[in-house]
Amino acid sequence: MPAKSLTVKVKNRIKPFNKVIKVDSDKSISIRSFLIGSICQNISYAKNILESEDVLSTISCLRKLGVKIEKIKVKSYKIYGKGLGSLFIKKNSELFFGNSGTAARSLIGILSTTPDIEVKLRGDKSLNKRSMKKLINLMSEFGAEFVPKNKYNFPLKLISTEMPIGINYKSGVSAQLKTATILAALNSYGDTKIIELTRSRDHTENFLLNNTQAIKIKNGKKKIIKVYGKKYLNPIQVNVPGDPSSAAFFTTLTLLNQNSSLKIKNVGLNPTRIGFYEILKKQKAKIKFTNLKKENNEIRGDIIVKSSNIKKIITPGNFYPRTADEYPLLFVMAALIKGNSIFKNIGDLANKEANRITEMQKILKQIGIKSIATKNEIKIFGKGMINANNKKITVPNIADHRIHMSAFILGLLTGAKTKLTGFETVYTSSPSFLNIMKSLGAKFEKN
Repeated sequence: MPAKSLTVKVKNRIKPFNKVIKVDSDKSISIRSFLIGSICQNISYAKNILESEDVLSTISCLRKLGVKIEKIKVKSYKIYGKGLGSLFIKKNSELFFGNSGTAARSLIGILSTTPDIEVKLRGDKSLNKRSMKKLINLMSEFGAEFVPKNKYNFPLKLISTEMPIGINYKSGVSAQLKTATILAALNSYGDTKIIELTRSRDHTENFLLNNTQAIKIKNGKKKIIKVYGKKYLNPIQVNVPGDPSSAAFFTTLTLLNQNSSLKIKNVGLNPTRIGFYEILKKQKAKIKFTNLKKENNEIRGDIIVKSSNIKKIITPGNFYPRTADEYPLLFVMAALIKGNSIFKNIGDLANKEANRITEMQKILKQIGIKSIATKNEIKIFGKGMINANNKKITVPNIADHRIHMSAFILGLLTGAKTKLTGFETVYTSSPSFLNIMKSLGAKFEKN
């Protein structure tokens, strides 16, 4: 995260706009490009990489582990793969993951079954608070150890196993845990079987689909992933699409802003990532996907959005994995739509960079929006589009980029005097956010 703190103030409602934009590249795919490229054979190429703080933290960790990563030009890289089991770092050195839970959990997956690894693990203040209990229990099944025992958050020490054995795993809503399991299994003896009970984002599998000697996937009522350990991996070539989670903020702004339209070019439209858009389409939102094509086993295309009268939102529990990053935005929309919206099966939001349920409740309360939450559900009493010129929204430095961005949108749509402290956290995922907002006509101050 940038050393310099950033406070952003929004003072005015945004005016109607009609624009064409490109959003920042997909963070999930960018991070995986480097992680998977590092354990492949030979040289992998990745272009249109998101050069955000989370991705730069990933590159820094891999370089410490002996991986040569060469920047060819802006957003384009060569990754000199070392092959499975070949990463190495001097004993008791430290890896710093910054704010990136994706990099932390995925790289721990790789290192848990890489021989001769004894490394200290640490994140920033926010990441250090997040529970790693499920990950630790999973990697312990492969034989890895974590010190001190019975401690489930960073800082920790990882001691890899010398004799990793494949496991059977039933995966839930967390794509990060599934990814860690796949990456640990690749360098384990025997086979690993993953039964996916709830579909989650599948970028890791898509990267590996061309390695039929190492992974096979059976899609049916239940998705079954079989990983065959100790097989070589072919190098990858990746052209990263735009991030659908970043695009969601501009989509929301357009839908709720009168007489506005927007075209967002070249966005990743992986079916496991578009729950946000599917939910809103069902509520009569004017959203259309065009120019669809498949590249690197990932679907991409343009998103066309127009101002809409949206009905109250009720999400079934099975939408959570495909919508996890966008729930703070959906809460904003629910507040500005007439009627009572209900969001179910969202308990995992409490273990993000911040507790996204309680923090968003605090923000909505500041402009008079009532909500009731339990551990796994929230009901928001929407008022429709309101004029909040006489109200203030204040968000402290809670180190959660999605909450800061969602509050920014709320300020633009309601006119509430909005002060966002610690806005530098947005650079972990969307360094172009403010510049794009400015191009749409948003007025704000930075200091």
